[in-house]
This record gives sequence, C-alpha cells and structure tokens, in this order.
Amino acid sequence: MELWLNIAGILIFLVGLMVSIALHEIGHLVPAKRFGVRVPQYMVGFGATMWSRRKGETEYGIKWIPMGGYVRMIGMLPPRPNDDPNTLRGTTTGMFQGLVDSAREASLEEIRPGDEKRVFYRKAWWQKAIIMTGGPAMNFVLAFLLYAVLLMGFGVATYHTVVNTVPACVKTAAEFQRNSACGPGDQASPAAKAGLRPGDKILSVDGKQVADWDAASRAIRAAGGGQVAIGIERDGRPLALNAELIPQDRQSLDDPNKIDKGVGYLGVTPVVTMEPQGIGAVGAHMVDVTRATAASLVRLPEKMVGVWDAAFSGEKRDPNGPIGIVGAGRIGGEIVASDAPVRDKIVFFVNLLAGFNLAIGMFNLLPLLPLDGGHIVGALWEGVKRGFARLFRRPTPGYVDIAKLLPLTYGVAMVMIVMAGLLAYADLVNPIRLSG
Repeated sequence: MELWLNIAGILIFLVGLMVSIALHEIGHLVPAKRFGVRVPQYMVGFGATMWSRRKGETEYGIKWIPMGGYVRMIGMLPPRPNDDPNTLRGTTTGMFQGLVDSAREASLEEIRPGDEKRVFYRKAWWQKAIIMTGGPAMNFVLAFLLYAVLLMGFGVATYHTVVNTVPACVKTAAEFQRNSACGPGDQASPAAKAGLRPGDKILSVDGKQVADWDAASRAIRAAGGGQVAIGIERDGRPLALNAELIPQDRQSLDDPNKIDKGVGYLGVTPVVTMEPQGIGAVGAHMVDVTRATAASLVRLPEKMVGVWDAAFSGEKRDPNGPIGIVGAGRIGGEIVASDAPVRDKIVFFVNLLAGFNLAIGMFNLLPLLPLDGGHIVGALWEGVKRGFARLFRRPTPGYVDIAKLLPLTYGVAMVMIVMAGLLAYADLVNPIRLSG
C-alpha cells in the first residue's frame, strides 16, 4: 500500500509540474501570436510525441519526458548580413562557426513566402522582450496565486501564548514520538514542576511582558538556566509561578543551521491556529521567498559541491540544498504515504509547486542563452542601440545577432545538463527525506 501511495505522490507532483510547464510556454505562445509571429509547434515535454493535434498553423502536443517544453517560432535568429533570408547557404568550416551557421539555417528553413514579416527576429525589440518575458512572468503569477491559496485559503500557523501541552518529563521530539510515557530516569519538565497547565496564558517572563509566542520563546531562551518568574492568566485571574529552567543547546530561531548554546528550556507547546491572511501578506511573503530564492541561485555553484559530495562520498544531504525533479517527486511520494492529515498534504503540494514555479521563473531570467533571459537581454540591447541611433540621427542598426553567443550557449547547456544529471543521481542514491 505504501508503495502505491508513493507512486501516487510522484504522479501528483509530475502532473502539477507539467501544468506549470504548459502555462510557462503559454506565456510565450500568447504574445508571440498576438504580435504576428508564426508558431509551428507548442510542446510540453521532450522526446517522442505522446499526443498532438494541429489547430490552424500550430501543432499542440505532449511529449513523453516531463523535463521542460518549448514553443517553436520561425526566424528566431537573423540571417547573416549579406544573406537573402529566403536562401540557405552551406555551413562554414570551423567548429563554432559551423554550429552557429547550422542553428541559423535551422531557424530560417521554415520561412515560407509571405512569412517575411512574421519571423521573430524582425519584430520590434519591445515585442521580442515581451514574448520572452511571458514564460517567466507566468511562473511568477502562478507562484503568487498558489501562495495566495495557502495564505488566504488555508491560513498561516499562528502561535499563541496560551499553553497547549505540558509534558511531564524532558524528552527529545524523536524520543517522545517513540514513547510518550515518562520513565523513572526521565527528568521532570520545568513547566510541570512549576505547575503550568494547558489553557494557561503566558503574560510575562522574568518580569518582562510578552505580546506573542515569539517574544515569550525568546525571553525563555534568553533567561538560560535557573529560576525565572512566569506570569500567567488562569481562568481570567493573574498568577505568578516560579520555574527552574534547564539550559539546553537548541536550534537557533533565526538561523536553522546554527545551534544556540545553553538557552533556557521550559517545556510547553503553544496553541496553534490557522489564521487566513490578506492580499498584502501574500505580497510580503512573495517578496521574502523571492529574495531567498535569488540568494539560493547565487549560491548554487557552492551548493552543487555539497550535492557532489552527497552523491559520491556519502555525505549527508543539505535539507536546504538544491533538489531536482526526481527528488521533489520522491518527497511528494513520501508525503502522500505519510500519516499526515489530508489538509497538510494538500498544503505541502501547493507550497512545493509554488516554490518550483518561483525557482523556474527566476532561473529562466538569468541573462544566459539558452534561457529566456539571454533572449531578453538581446532584445533590450537592440532597443538601446536603436535608441542611441535615433538620438544621434544615425542609420538604424541591424538586428542584434544572438547567434554569435551560441558557442557560449552550448557550454551553458552542457553545464545545465551535467547539473541536472548530478541532481537526479543524488536524488536517487542519497535523497533528501522529510523524515530525516
């Protein structure tokens, strides 16, 4: 049964990923057609075609390998300055020049009589920029909508200063999960010894008022070991209790990769409720996760070293490190097979897809070919050149020939393939697991 649940989770994630890819490509397709570019193909996936249907001049289809997609537009690359765009020439000698010429000829070979004004490279620079920005923009919109579903629909976990549970003894989370009963050798929890009960509302710690659980938690930790006064409200009446805190080494509240030494431990859990948020909170959350994703992209080369060590040296995978489609699918299978409530499983998948859409959108904006960002930079540079020509009354410059960057493009593509292969291998032999 668990195997089938794992497979179901992987399939759910892949379906969500394919929908995200399909919408990314629609972000390119719609403006391309709106600006008159002829689009022979719109495909989701790579490899052999699973299904396709022609509507008008465009073939729409799904391919077997769910690792991306593409919209094929005619005339993506301009002809050489002295070439007739309707006449193909043989490839020039030289490895890199040959690659450039082959790509250029492939870009022009589908041009038919009457298509002269429908090729991509002839479009205004701002139209080309919009067409290429449409895909990443669609990913950002999807991420925002998915985060809105989470924050406005499911709500955000809000921790209150009202006590939920008071364990009788001190145990780690793993020990408590294995056996919640206290044994003769277990140390009594400071909260239980002080007389705290479920339903008590914490008002102050060590004489300092606390307005929320974060403030209460930080005050308790800052007190370290020793006796501390805990002001509470019980049944509408204020009470003062004395707790003998235990010093412990615990994960930092500000940096999950850091351990705070000797912080105070009381031993209570707060009441948690899911509070729906407004659209402003969604925007703020989007800014926060975008900033974090950008920082992760900057550190990607460094993180890939850790992935290599985990794949070939058996080092522990960084739970906050990069993860590929294979790894995300495995985590999806793990969450479906878990005993978590259905609501939590839905929240997990929505959050996972939102994060993937944000990462895909930002990655595609990198100013490198073959990514969308490379085409966007080419279009913007063309706009700058033509703007200067108009300003100084010079002849209109030709189209920016991004084909000259194809040698770099092949190098970037090779690096991306190697990185994707490394991630897939690490996700198979040493995956990141929710259960640790």
